[in-house]
Amino acid sequence: MIIATYNVNSINARLDNLLEWLNKNQPDVILLQEIKTEFNDFPFFELQAAGYEAKILGQKSYNGVAILSRQKIKIREEGLPDFEDENARYLEAEIEIGKQKYVVASIYLPNGNPPYNNPDDDTKYVYKLKWMEALYNHARKLLDLRLPVILGGDFNVIMTEHDVYSPDEYRGNALFRKEVKQRLAALMYLGFYDAFRCLHPNEAGYTFWDYAGAALQNDLGMRIDYLLLSPDAADRLNNCEVDKSPRLGIKPSDHTILKAELE
Repeated sequence: MIIATYNVNSINARLDNLLEWLNKNQPDVILLQEIKTEFNDFPFFELQAAGYEAKILGQKSYNGVAILSRQKIKIREEGLPDFEDENARYLEAEIEIGKQKYVVASIYLPNGNPPYNNPDDDTKYVYKLKWMEALYNHARKLLDLRLPVILGGDFNVIMTEHDVYSPDEYRGNALFRKEVKQRLAALMYLGFYDAFRCLHPNEAGYTFWDYAGAALQNDLGMRIDYLLLSPDAADRLNNCEVDKSPRLGIKPSDHTILKAELE
């Protein structure tokens, strides 16, 4: 099984890039974030022609998540259970590949930084912490399913100093504050494994580069996209890599694709 995660940053603006990557790599499942479109404007037909069923939780703003699969998708959750949220940030499905059922979720975790015009407003940061707490509570229940579970997406968390080009520049940033790192670590303490770090303990593995300041050319990036695997999924892990090719194309997303192979 090949599964990937990609913050596409508007699927209609970058559909050609996505289709090119799908055609070349043929993943079984790809999790998308920031699709930035509602149901009626989502490119279902183009993706179906490429061999993929699509399920979405759409939104026009800076949100929206989707799951694409070469096999039938059975939706389990649209939004985090027991958490009221007007934003489209969580979509969970069951997919059978071969004779194995997987539970997969596409996640776009809140950024959490205050608005530029009011840097003392911590509303978004409080929302982020509450969202992460709800994710933890739900993830704990997912482990009881005794199925391979994969939580993938843009987590908007820089876990360690090794995961960002300049830690000092991000000390007060909501991506790098102690509380969010602790909450992501709590998911791992539950039993979820960071697929990339399992196989590449010493590589930076950046998945995001800002558009400004030649960040990509100078590799001024950060690792904020993850594939988190339950023990049943981690036991199957053969490979995990960052594919920078989508970030090098025309009109790229500011993210690139993280891909894992499970036996």
